[in-house]
Amino acid sequence: MGIAERLYDITGTLMTVKEYNKSVREYGDHVYRFIYRSLKDSGRAADVVQDTYEKLWRSVAEVEYDCVKQWLFTSAYNRMIDVIRKDSRLVPVEFYDDSSLYAEENRSDLNEVLHNALEKLPAAMRSVILLRDYEGYSYKEIGIITGLSEAQVKINIFRGRVAMRNYLVKTSVWQ
Repeated sequence: MGIAERLYDITGTLMTVKEYNKSVREYGDHVYRFIYRSLKDSGRAADVVQDTYEKLWRSVAEVEYDCVKQWLFTSAYNRMIDVIRKDSRLVPVEFYDDSSLYAEENRSDLNEVLHNALEKLPAAMRSVILLRDYEGYSYKEIGIITGLSEAQVKINIFRGRVAMRNYLVKTSVWQ
């Protein structure tokens, strides 16, 4: 095998080009969907995912293939937070007011209403709910990805779900 086919690190752990490409195929769409649902901008989401895979390529010497999925989500989440901070749109949870979730119009499409409720959540709540309910991560894994404690993850998920429930009740979709 040539040097182009194997990526070596100083500790001797190897990640092959094949494994790198496999991580792109297996997890690229999942990472993109997670970031897109948070940013609601396909171009910026694609940029975050591309930056994440570029970082993986540069850090391949430090990442074992068995841990690559968690590493990708953590790196993508951190990059997304950087993008949000750069755009000065981060809403701290401490100052969150769920009254902005109430809609005044009725909608018949439950899926559309759920997406609207999710979009109205602050970035931190939306991210943990997406990781838990859409991607199926455990509380512990979400904590590792987001840098929050397991208790903070549970609190954000609970508050986010309550806010979404209030939104659904207010829109008369769920009584």
